[in-house]
Amino acid sequence: MTNQNGEHESPLEASLSNTISADTFDGKVHIEWDPDAAITPIGQLPFFIQYLKLGYLFKPWVDSCPLVYASNNAPKKVDVLGSFLLSILAGRNRYAHMTSLLSDRVNAKLLGMNKVVSDDSARRALKKIEEAEGVGWLRQHLQHCYGPLLQEPWILDCDTTVKPLYGHQQGAEVGYNPHKPGRPSHTYHTYMMSNLRLVLDVEVQSGKKTAASYSAPGLWGLLERIPKAHWPTLVRGDCDWGNEAILCDAEDRRVDYLFKVRQSKYVKALIYKLHYEPCWEQTHDGWEARESHLQLKSWTCERRVVVMRRRITGDVVALPDAPPQLKPGQEQLSFIEAAPDFKTYEYAVLVTSLDKEVLTISQLYRDRADCENVFDEMKNQWGWGGFVTQDIKRCRLMARMIALIYNWWNLFVRLAVPDKHLEAITSRPLLLHGVGKLSHHSGKQTLTITHNHGRREAVMAAYQRISAFFTQLKRIAPNRRGAKRQYGNIKPTLSSSGQMTRLEIVSIKF
Repeated sequence: MTNQNGEHESPLEASLSNTISADTFDGKVHIEWDPDAAITPIGQLPFFIQYLKLGYLFKPWVDSCPLVYASNNAPKKVDVLGSFLLSILAGRNRYAHMTSLLSDRVNAKLLGMNKVVSDDSARRALKKIEEAEGVGWLRQHLQHCYGPLLQEPWILDCDTTVKPLYGHQQGAEVGYNPHKPGRPSHTYHTYMMSNLRLVLDVEVQSGKKTAASYSAPGLWGLLERIPKAHWPTLVRGDCDWGNEAILCDAEDRRVDYLFKVRQSKYVKALIYKLHYEPCWEQTHDGWEARESHLQLKSWTCERRVVVMRRRITGDVVALPDAPPQLKPGQEQLSFIEAAPDFKTYEYAVLVTSLDKEVLTISQLYRDRADCENVFDEMKNQWGWGGFVTQDIKRCRLMARMIALIYNWWNLFVRLAVPDKHLEAITSRPLLLHGVGKLSHHSGKQTLTITHNHGRREAVMAAYQRISAFFTQLKRIAPNRRGAKRQYGNIKPTLSSSGQMTRLEIVSIKF
Protein backbone atom coordinates (compact mmCIF):
# COMPACT_ATOMS: atom_id res chain seq x y z
CA MET A 1 0.00 0.00 0.00
CA THR A 2 1.32 3.46 -0.95
CA ASN A 3 0.23 6.89 0.19
CA GLN A 4 -0.32 9.99 -1.95
CA ASN A 5 3.41 10.82 -1.85
CA GLY A 6 4.27 7.45 -3.28
CA GLU A 7 5.81 6.15 -0.03
CA HIS A 8 5.13 2.62 1.14
CA GLU A 9 2.93 2.17 4.25
CA SER A 10 2.60 -1.00 6.26
CA PRO A 11 -0.96 -2.30 6.79
CA LEU A 12 -0.54 -1.68 10.54
CA GLU A 13 0.40 1.98 10.08
CA ALA A 14 -2.40 2.54 7.60
CA SER A 15 -5.03 1.10 9.92
CA LEU A 16 -4.14 3.17 13.02
CA SER A 17 -7.10 5.19 14.25
CA ASN A 18 -8.27 6.92 17.40
CA THR A 19 -11.57 5.07 17.18
CA ILE A 20 -12.18 1.34 17.19
CA SER A 21 -15.06 -0.97 18.01
CA ALA A 22 -15.19 -4.20 20.00
CA ASP A 23 -17.92 -6.83 19.95
CA THR A 24 -18.78 -7.79 23.56
CA PHE A 25 -21.50 -9.83 25.26
CA ASP A 26 -23.33 -6.56 25.88
CA GLY A 27 -23.19 -5.58 22.27
CA LYS A 28 -20.79 -3.52 20.19
CA VAL A 29 -18.74 -0.93 22.07
CA HIS A 30 -17.07 2.02 20.35
CA ILE A 31 -13.66 2.75 21.89
CA GLU A 32 -11.74 6.02 21.56
CA TRP A 33 -8.24 6.97 22.61
CA ASP A 34 -7.61 10.40 24.05
CA PRO A 35 -3.90 10.60 25.02
CA ASP A 36 -4.18 14.33 25.82
CA ALA A 37 -6.89 13.99 28.48
CA ALA A 38 -5.99 15.33 31.92
CA ILE A 39 -6.53 12.16 33.93
CA THR A 40 -4.60 10.28 36.61
CA PRO A 41 -4.93 6.82 38.20
CA ILE A 42 -4.04 8.25 41.62
CA GLY A 43 -6.79 10.82 41.76
CA GLN A 44 -6.83 11.23 45.56
CA LEU A 45 -3.23 12.45 45.70
CA PRO A 46 -4.26 16.16 45.84
CA PHE A 47 -5.25 15.68 49.48
CA PHE A 48 -1.72 14.51 50.26
CA ILE A 49 -0.31 17.38 48.20
CA GLN A 50 -2.33 19.78 50.35
CA TYR A 51 -0.82 18.14 53.43
CA LEU A 52 2.70 18.61 52.03
CA LYS A 53 2.03 22.25 51.19
CA LEU A 54 0.35 23.37 54.41
CA GLY A 55 2.72 21.29 56.51
CA TYR A 56 5.62 23.09 54.83
CA LEU A 57 7.29 19.81 53.85
CA PHE A 58 7.69 19.58 50.09
CA LYS A 59 8.89 23.06 49.11
CA PRO A 60 11.69 23.28 51.75
CA TRP A 61 12.77 19.78 50.72
CA VAL A 62 13.09 20.89 47.11
CA ASP A 63 14.68 24.27 47.86
CA SER A 64 17.38 22.82 50.13
CA CYS A 65 18.31 19.99 47.77
CA PRO A 66 22.04 20.24 46.87
CA LEU A 67 21.35 19.47 43.20
CA VAL A 68 22.91 22.01 40.85
CA TYR A 69 22.65 22.04 37.05
CA ALA A 70 24.87 24.11 34.76
CA SER A 71 22.84 23.66 31.57
CA ASN A 72 19.80 25.78 30.79
CA ASN A 73 18.18 22.73 29.20
CA ALA A 74 18.42 20.66 32.39
CA PRO A 75 15.23 19.81 34.27
CA LYS A 76 14.19 21.80 37.30
CA LYS A 77 14.81 20.44 40.79
CA VAL A 78 11.09 20.35 41.47
CA ASP A 79 10.61 18.17 38.38
CA VAL A 80 13.26 15.67 39.49
CA LEU A 81 12.22 15.42 43.13
CA GLY A 82 8.54 15.50 42.27
CA SER A 83 9.07 12.59 39.89
CA PHE A 84 10.73 10.62 42.68
CA LEU A 85 7.85 11.48 45.01
CA LEU A 86 5.18 10.38 42.53
CA SER A 87 7.06 7.20 41.65
CA ILE A 88 7.63 6.12 45.26
CA LEU A 89 4.07 6.93 46.31
CA ALA A 90 2.66 4.99 43.37
CA GLY A 91 4.55 1.89 44.51
CA ARG A 92 7.24 1.80 41.83
CA ASN A 93 10.51 0.13 42.82
CA ARG A 94 12.59 0.51 39.65
CA TYR A 95 13.92 3.59 37.91
CA ALA A 96 12.51 2.29 34.62
CA HIS A 97 9.01 2.23 36.13
CA MET A 98 9.04 6.03 36.34
CA THR A 99 8.12 6.16 32.64
CA SER A 100 4.64 4.88 33.53
CA LEU A 101 3.97 8.29 35.14
CA LEU A 102 4.89 10.39 32.10
CA SER A 103 1.25 10.54 31.01
CA ASP A 104 0.03 11.85 34.40
CA ARG A 105 -1.11 15.37 33.49
CA VAL A 106 -2.82 16.12 36.79
CA ASN A 107 -0.65 15.51 39.85
CA ALA A 108 2.58 16.77 38.28
CA LYS A 109 0.96 20.15 37.73
CA LEU A 110 -0.58 20.19 41.22
CA LEU A 111 2.89 19.64 42.69
CA GLY A 112 4.19 22.68 40.81
CA MET A 113 6.09 20.56 38.29
CA ASN A 114 6.52 21.21 34.61
CA LYS A 115 6.82 17.52 33.71
CA VAL A 116 7.74 14.06 34.97
CA VAL A 117 11.37 13.38 34.10
CA SER A 118 12.64 10.17 32.55
CA ASP A 119 14.38 7.44 34.49
CA ASP A 120 17.74 8.39 32.93
CA SER A 121 17.35 11.98 34.10
CA ALA A 122 16.49 10.78 37.61
CA ARG A 123 19.58 8.58 37.80
CA ARG A 124 21.85 11.33 36.49
CA ALA A 125 20.38 13.81 38.99
CA LEU A 126 21.29 11.62 41.95
CA LYS A 127 24.77 11.14 40.53
CA LYS A 128 25.33 14.91 40.54
CA ILE A 129 24.60 15.20 44.28
CA GLU A 130 27.64 14.96 46.53
CA GLU A 131 27.11 12.15 49.02
CA ALA A 132 27.96 14.12 52.18
CA GLU A 133 25.69 17.01 51.19
CA GLY A 134 22.90 14.67 50.09
CA VAL A 135 23.00 12.67 53.31
CA GLY A 136 22.93 15.84 55.42
CA TRP A 137 20.03 17.20 53.36
CA LEU A 138 17.90 14.07 53.82
CA ARG A 139 18.83 13.65 57.49
CA GLN A 140 17.69 17.21 58.17
CA HIS A 141 14.25 16.58 56.69
CA LEU A 142 13.94 13.18 58.36
CA GLN A 143 14.59 14.84 61.72
CA HIS A 144 12.11 17.63 60.91
CA CYS A 145 9.54 14.93 60.23
CA TYR A 146 9.82 13.12 63.57
CA GLY A 147 11.20 15.96 65.73
CA PRO A 148 7.92 17.01 67.44
CA LEU A 149 7.31 13.40 68.52
CA LEU A 150 10.52 13.27 70.55
CA GLN A 151 8.89 15.29 73.31
CA GLU A 152 7.02 12.13 74.37
CA PRO A 153 8.71 9.02 75.87
CA TRP A 154 9.75 6.78 73.00
CA ILE A 155 11.81 3.66 72.21
CA LEU A 156 14.51 3.37 69.55
CA ASP A 157 14.75 0.05 67.69
CA CYS A 158 17.90 -0.96 65.82
CA ASP A 159 17.96 -3.72 63.25
CA THR A 160 19.51 -4.76 59.95
CA THR A 161 17.95 -6.23 56.83
CA VAL A 162 19.55 -7.78 53.76
CA LYS A 163 18.86 -6.63 50.19
CA PRO A 164 19.91 -9.26 47.58
CA LEU A 165 21.54 -7.91 44.42
CA TYR A 166 21.73 -9.43 40.97
CA GLY A 167 24.36 -7.35 39.21
CA HIS A 168 27.86 -5.97 39.75
CA GLN A 169 27.05 -3.13 42.12
CA GLN A 170 29.53 -1.41 44.37
CA GLY A 171 29.48 -3.01 47.81
CA ALA A 172 27.69 -6.14 46.59
CA GLU A 173 29.42 -8.79 48.68
CA VAL A 174 28.49 -12.25 49.86
CA GLY A 175 27.68 -12.11 53.55
CA TYR A 176 24.87 -13.15 55.86
CA ASN A 177 21.92 -13.88 53.59
CA PRO A 178 19.63 -16.55 55.06
CA HIS A 179 17.00 -16.45 52.31
CA LYS A 180 19.38 -16.48 49.32
CA PRO A 181 22.69 -18.01 50.50
CA GLY A 182 25.63 -17.13 48.29
CA ARG A 183 23.88 -14.15 46.72
CA PRO A 184 25.72 -10.78 46.95
CA SER A 185 23.82 -8.16 48.87
CA HIS A 186 23.67 -4.79 50.58
CA THR A 187 22.76 -4.37 54.24
CA TYR A 188 20.35 -1.71 55.46
CA HIS A 189 21.18 -0.62 59.02
CA THR A 190 17.99 1.01 60.23
CA TYR A 191 16.98 3.02 63.29
CA MET A 192 13.25 3.25 63.96
CA MET A 193 10.81 4.80 66.39
CA SER A 194 8.91 1.82 67.75
CA ASN A 195 5.10 1.52 67.59
CA LEU A 196 4.83 4.63 65.40
CA ARG A 197 6.74 2.82 62.62
CA LEU A 198 8.77 5.88 61.67
CA VAL A 199 12.27 5.53 60.21
CA LEU A 200 14.77 7.83 61.90
CA ASP A 201 17.71 7.02 59.63
CA VAL A 202 19.07 4.24 57.44
CA GLU A 203 22.59 3.43 56.26
CA VAL A 204 23.42 1.22 53.29
CA GLN A 205 26.61 -0.82 53.65
CA SER A 206 28.18 -3.81 51.92
CA GLY A 207 26.80 -7.31 52.31
CA LYS A 208 29.56 -8.39 54.69
CA LYS A 209 28.85 -5.59 57.20
CA THR A 210 25.83 -7.07 58.94
CA ALA A 211 27.11 -7.03 62.53
CA ALA A 212 25.88 -4.54 65.11
CA SER A 213 29.39 -3.08 65.32
CA TYR A 214 28.73 -1.51 61.90
CA SER A 215 25.36 -0.14 63.08
CA ALA A 216 26.64 1.33 66.35
CA PRO A 217 28.42 4.39 64.85
CA GLY A 218 25.20 5.38 63.08
CA LEU A 219 23.23 4.94 66.29
CA TRP A 220 25.51 7.15 68.38
CA GLY A 221 25.66 9.72 65.58
CA LEU A 222 21.87 9.81 65.48
CA LEU A 223 21.68 10.43 69.23
CA GLU A 224 24.24 13.22 68.95
CA ARG A 225 21.95 15.02 66.50
CA ILE A 226 19.05 14.82 68.97
CA PRO A 227 18.95 17.02 72.10
CA LYS A 228 19.80 15.04 75.22
CA ALA A 229 16.43 15.84 76.80
CA HIS A 230 14.68 14.08 73.90
CA TRP A 231 16.74 10.88 73.89
CA PRO A 232 14.84 7.57 73.84
CA THR A 233 13.70 5.82 76.98
CA LEU A 234 15.69 2.80 75.88
CA VAL A 235 17.44 1.27 72.86
CA ARG A 236 16.45 -2.23 71.72
CA GLY A 237 18.29 -4.72 69.55
CA ASP A 238 18.70 -8.41 68.82
CA CYS A 239 21.39 -10.82 70.02
CA ASP A 240 24.13 -9.16 67.95
CA TRP A 241 23.91 -6.02 70.12
CA GLY A 242 24.73 -7.67 73.42
CA ASN A 243 28.51 -7.29 73.13
CA GLU A 244 30.87 -5.46 75.45
CA ALA A 245 31.73 -2.53 73.17
CA ILE A 246 28.10 -1.50 72.56
CA LEU A 247 27.08 -2.09 76.18
CA CYS A 248 29.93 0.08 77.44
CA ASP A 249 29.12 2.84 74.94
CA ALA A 250 25.49 2.84 76.07
CA GLU A 251 26.46 2.90 79.73
CA ASP A 252 28.95 5.73 79.17
CA ARG A 253 26.22 7.76 77.47
CA ARG A 254 23.69 6.77 80.18
CA VAL A 255 21.31 5.28 77.65
CA ASP A 256 19.16 2.41 78.89
CA TYR A 257 19.26 -0.67 76.70
CA LEU A 258 17.49 -3.98 76.19
CA PHE A 259 19.37 -6.47 74.03
CA LYS A 260 19.20 -10.18 73.42
CA VAL A 261 22.26 -12.29 74.28
CA ARG A 262 23.71 -15.11 72.20
CA GLN A 263 23.48 -18.50 73.87
CA SER A 264 27.18 -19.01 74.44
CA LYS A 265 28.81 -21.38 76.93
CA TYR A 266 28.26 -19.18 80.00
CA VAL A 267 24.71 -18.32 78.96
CA LYS A 268 23.84 -22.00 78.62
CA ALA A 269 25.35 -22.64 82.04
CA LEU A 270 23.06 -19.98 83.52
CA ILE A 271 20.03 -21.52 81.77
CA TYR A 272 20.95 -24.95 83.17
CA LYS A 273 21.33 -23.48 86.66
CA LEU A 274 17.94 -21.71 86.61
CA HIS A 275 16.01 -24.47 84.87
CA TYR A 276 15.16 -26.43 88.03
CA GLU A 277 14.82 -23.44 90.32
CA PRO A 278 11.35 -22.17 91.31
CA CYS A 279 9.89 -18.65 91.20
CA TRP A 280 9.41 -18.38 87.43
CA GLU A 281 6.90 -15.63 86.61
CA GLN A 282 4.21 -16.13 84.00
CA THR A 283 4.34 -13.42 81.31
CA HIS A 284 2.46 -13.75 77.99
CA ASP A 285 1.51 -16.56 75.58
CA GLY A 286 2.99 -19.31 77.68
CA TRP A 287 6.31 -17.57 78.37
CA GLU A 288 7.92 -17.59 81.81
CA ALA A 289 10.65 -15.21 82.95
CA ARG A 290 13.11 -14.86 85.76
CA GLU A 291 15.83 -12.33 86.44
CA SER A 292 19.43 -13.08 87.34
CA HIS A 293 22.94 -11.66 86.90
CA LEU A 294 25.60 -12.73 84.46
CA GLN A 295 29.16 -11.84 83.56
CA LEU A 296 30.44 -13.25 80.31
CA LYS A 297 34.11 -13.78 79.69
CA SER A 298 34.15 -10.83 77.29
CA TRP A 299 32.28 -8.53 79.70
CA THR A 300 34.13 -6.30 82.15
CA CYS A 301 31.37 -6.35 84.77
CA GLU A 302 28.33 -8.25 85.91
CA ARG A 303 25.03 -7.18 84.37
CA ARG A 304 21.36 -7.84 84.94
CA VAL A 305 19.76 -10.42 82.65
CA VAL A 306 16.23 -11.75 82.22
CA VAL A 307 15.90 -15.40 81.23
CA MET A 308 12.72 -16.27 79.34
CA ARG A 309 11.44 -19.71 78.46
CA ARG A 310 8.42 -21.29 76.83
CA ARG A 311 7.44 -24.91 76.75
CA ILE A 312 7.46 -26.59 73.33
CA THR A 313 4.35 -28.65 72.75
CA GLY A 314 3.86 -31.28 70.08
CA ASP A 315 6.43 -33.36 68.26
CA VAL A 316 10.10 -32.38 68.33
CA VAL A 317 12.08 -32.96 65.12
CA ALA A 318 15.86 -33.49 65.12
CA LEU A 319 17.72 -32.55 61.93
CA PRO A 320 21.42 -32.44 60.97
CA ASP A 321 22.93 -29.01 60.33
CA ALA A 322 23.58 -29.85 56.68
CA PRO A 323 21.67 -32.43 54.62
CA PRO A 324 23.95 -35.40 53.84
CA GLN A 325 23.85 -37.36 50.64
CA LEU A 326 20.61 -39.29 50.74
CA LYS A 327 20.65 -43.02 50.17
CA PRO A 328 17.65 -44.96 48.87
CA GLY A 329 15.34 -45.70 51.76
CA GLN A 330 17.35 -43.62 54.26
CA GLU A 331 15.34 -41.35 56.61
CA GLN A 332 16.73 -37.99 57.72
CA LEU A 333 14.01 -36.80 60.12
CA SER A 334 14.03 -37.98 63.73
CA PHE A 335 10.81 -37.48 65.66
CA ILE A 336 11.43 -37.46 69.40
CA GLU A 337 8.55 -38.66 71.52
CA ALA A 338 8.96 -37.24 75.01
CA ALA A 339 8.03 -39.13 78.15
CA PRO A 340 4.93 -37.94 80.05
CA ASP A 341 7.10 -36.25 82.70
CA PHE A 342 9.54 -34.80 80.15
CA LYS A 343 9.28 -31.09 79.20
CA THR A 344 11.02 -29.31 76.33
CA TYR A 345 11.66 -25.56 76.44
CA GLU A 346 12.95 -22.82 74.19
CA TYR A 347 14.98 -20.10 75.89
CA ALA A 348 15.88 -16.44 75.32
CA VAL A 349 18.21 -14.36 77.49
CA LEU A 350 17.99 -10.55 77.63
CA VAL A 351 20.54 -8.14 79.05
CA THR A 352 19.24 -4.80 80.25
CA SER A 353 20.03 -1.73 82.32
CA LEU A 354 16.37 -1.06 83.09
CA ASP A 355 15.23 -1.12 86.68
CA LYS A 356 11.79 -2.54 85.93
CA GLU A 357 9.92 -5.71 86.80
CA VAL A 358 10.43 -8.85 84.78
CA LEU A 359 6.96 -8.75 83.24
CA THR A 360 7.54 -5.26 81.81
CA ILE A 361 10.93 -6.18 80.36
CA SER A 362 9.51 -9.28 78.76
CA GLN A 363 6.71 -7.32 77.09
CA LEU A 364 9.08 -4.57 75.96
CA TYR A 365 11.21 -7.04 74.05
CA ARG A 366 8.17 -8.79 72.58
CA ASP A 367 7.06 -5.44 71.14
CA ARG A 368 10.32 -5.28 69.21
CA ALA A 369 8.93 -7.86 66.77
CA ASP A 370 7.19 -4.95 65.03
CA CYS A 371 10.56 -4.12 63.40
CA GLU A 372 10.16 -7.06 61.05
CA ASN A 373 6.81 -5.66 59.89
CA VAL A 374 8.50 -2.35 59.05
CA PHE A 375 11.21 -4.10 57.04
CA ASP A 376 8.65 -6.17 55.17
CA GLU A 377 6.67 -3.06 54.29
CA MET A 378 9.70 -0.99 53.28
CA LYS A 379 11.27 -3.70 51.11
CA ASN A 380 8.19 -5.16 49.45
CA GLN A 381 5.80 -2.20 49.30
CA TRP A 382 7.95 0.93 49.17
CA GLY A 383 11.10 0.30 47.18
CA TRP A 384 13.98 -0.68 49.46
CA GLY A 385 14.12 -3.89 47.44
CA GLY A 386 14.71 -1.96 44.20
CA PHE A 387 16.14 1.33 42.81
CA VAL A 388 19.60 -0.19 42.24
CA THR A 389 22.54 1.58 40.58
CA GLN A 390 26.17 0.62 40.01
CA ASP A 391 27.49 2.98 42.70
CA ILE A 392 26.45 2.65 46.33
CA LYS A 393 26.12 6.43 46.78
CA ARG A 394 22.83 6.63 44.91
CA CYS A 395 21.54 3.57 46.77
CA ARG A 396 22.19 5.40 50.05
CA LEU A 397 20.42 8.53 48.86
CA MET A 398 17.42 6.56 47.58
CA ALA A 399 17.12 4.58 50.83
CA ARG A 400 16.80 7.79 52.85
CA MET A 401 14.52 9.42 50.28
CA ILE A 402 12.15 6.44 50.40
CA ALA A 403 12.25 6.54 54.22
CA LEU A 404 11.33 10.25 54.21
CA ILE A 405 8.39 9.84 51.82
CA TYR A 406 7.29 6.76 53.77
CA ASN A 407 7.25 8.85 56.97
CA TRP A 408 5.26 11.62 55.29
CA TRP A 409 2.67 9.19 53.99
CA ASN A 410 2.58 7.26 57.28
CA LEU A 411 1.75 10.39 59.30
CA PHE A 412 -0.80 11.51 56.73
CA VAL A 413 -2.56 8.14 56.84
CA ARG A 414 -2.64 8.29 60.65
CA LEU A 415 -4.47 11.61 60.38
CA ALA A 416 -7.04 10.02 58.09
CA VAL A 417 -7.29 6.71 59.99
CA PRO A 418 -6.06 7.52 63.52
CA ASP A 419 -7.01 4.23 65.19
CA LYS A 420 -4.49 1.90 63.55
CA HIS A 421 -1.53 1.65 61.22
CA LEU A 422 -2.31 0.81 57.60
CA GLU A 423 0.44 -0.63 55.45
CA ALA A 424 0.84 0.68 51.93
CA ILE A 425 -0.78 -2.42 50.44
CA THR A 426 -3.98 -1.27 52.20
CA SER A 427 -3.63 2.52 52.38
CA ARG A 428 -2.80 3.08 48.70
CA PRO A 429 -6.00 1.52 47.27
CA LEU A 430 -8.00 3.16 50.04
CA LEU A 431 -6.60 6.69 50.20
CA LEU A 432 -4.59 7.17 47.00
CA HIS A 433 -5.98 5.24 44.07
CA GLY A 434 -8.97 6.43 42.09
CA VAL A 435 -9.40 7.69 38.55
CA GLY A 436 -9.29 11.47 38.54
CA LYS A 437 -10.21 13.75 35.61
CA LEU A 438 -9.26 17.43 35.71
CA SER A 439 -11.46 19.93 33.91
CA HIS A 440 -11.44 23.72 33.59
CA HIS A 441 -14.50 25.94 33.36
CA SER A 442 -14.84 29.69 33.99
CA GLY A 443 -11.39 29.84 35.55
CA LYS A 444 -12.21 27.04 38.00
CA GLN A 445 -10.35 23.73 38.20
CA THR A 446 -12.46 20.68 39.04
CA LEU A 447 -11.05 17.23 39.73
CA THR A 448 -13.66 14.51 39.37
CA ILE A 449 -12.69 11.32 41.20
CA THR A 450 -14.19 7.91 40.48
CA HIS A 451 -13.41 5.78 43.53
CA ASN A 452 -14.43 2.12 43.23
CA HIS A 453 -13.26 1.00 46.67
CA GLY A 454 -15.86 -0.67 48.88
CA ARG A 455 -15.14 1.78 51.73
CA ARG A 456 -15.39 4.94 49.64
CA GLU A 457 -17.95 6.52 52.00
CA ALA A 458 -15.52 6.26 54.92
CA VAL A 459 -12.73 7.67 52.75
CA MET A 460 -14.87 10.61 51.69
CA ALA A 461 -15.74 11.34 55.32
CA ALA A 462 -12.06 11.20 56.35
CA TYR A 463 -10.99 13.54 53.56
CA GLN A 464 -13.80 15.98 54.33
CA ARG A 465 -12.65 16.08 57.95
CA ILE A 466 -8.99 16.65 56.94
CA SER A 467 -9.96 19.29 54.37
CA ALA A 468 -12.06 21.16 56.92
CA PHE A 469 -9.16 21.10 59.36
CA PHE A 470 -6.71 22.54 56.83
CA THR A 471 -9.26 25.15 55.78
CA GLN A 472 -9.54 26.27 59.38
CA LEU A 473 -5.76 26.49 59.69
CA LYS A 474 -5.52 28.64 56.59
CA ARG A 475 -8.18 30.97 57.96
CA ILE A 476 -6.59 31.51 61.38
CA ALA A 477 -2.94 31.49 60.25
CA PRO A 478 -1.48 34.93 59.45
CA ASN A 479 -0.40 35.42 55.87
CA ARG A 480 3.29 36.06 56.39
CA ARG A 481 4.93 36.09 53.00
CA GLY A 482 8.40 34.56 53.02
CA ALA A 483 8.17 33.51 56.67
CA LYS A 484 8.78 29.94 57.67
CA ARG A 485 5.56 28.49 59.05
CA GLN A 486 4.75 25.28 60.80
CA TYR A 487 1.02 24.71 61.05
CA GLY A 488 0.98 21.98 63.64
CA ASN A 489 2.84 19.53 65.81
CA ILE A 490 1.81 15.91 65.74
CA LYS A 491 1.51 14.34 69.17
CA PRO A 492 0.87 10.65 69.89
CA THR A 493 -1.73 9.51 72.38
CA LEU A 494 -0.38 6.58 74.38
CA SER A 495 -2.20 3.80 76.19
CA SER A 496 -1.27 2.58 79.66
CA SER A 497 1.07 -0.02 78.16
CA GLY A 498 2.91 2.58 76.09
CA GLN A 499 1.27 1.66 72.78
CA MET A 500 0.38 4.54 70.48
CA THR A 501 -3.38 4.75 69.91
CA ARG A 502 -3.78 7.87 67.73
CA LEU A 503 -2.02 10.96 66.41
CA GLU A 504 -3.30 14.45 67.04
CA ILE A 505 -2.23 17.89 65.87
CA VAL A 506 -2.04 19.76 69.13
CA SER A 507 -0.42 23.14 68.52
CA ILE A 508 0.19 25.77 65.89
CA LYS A 509 3.53 27.56 65.54
CA PHE A 510 4.55 30.49 63.39
